[in-house]
Amino acid sequence: QVQLVESGGGLVQAGGSLNLSCAASRNIFSINAMGWYRQAPGKQRELVATITRGGSTNYADPVKGRFTISRDNAKNMGYLQMNSLKPEDTAVYYCNADRVLISPGVSQNNVWGQGTQVTVSS
Repeated sequence: QVQLVESGGGLVQAGGSLNLSCAASRNIFSINAMGWYRQAPGKQRELVATITRGGSTNYADPVKGRFTISRDNAKNMGYLQMNSLKPEDTAVYYCNADRVLISPGVSQNNVWGQGTQVTVSS
């Protein structure tokens, strides 16, 4: 079994920046598509951004032009650079991998992290 571990959350003032990171909890072979999701209090979890293994990206409208998703395939890491943060960006941010190849022939689908809190003060 493998999980994803997010880091980099915290408290920041409106207009500030944070860079979230996502790593596997153990050594793995590769990660397919990755995504960042967020869940604000009292709301459903929503998509923030996704990136394919080849680097194609997709963003939710509220974060377009402010957030940048990236990845390092050699390190099996994912990142979310968040700029011009707004109070409405406050949420727990989760990393997701649609498929993790743990070792040749051994894979795990729909892998999530436990989330990292991002709080943006006005």
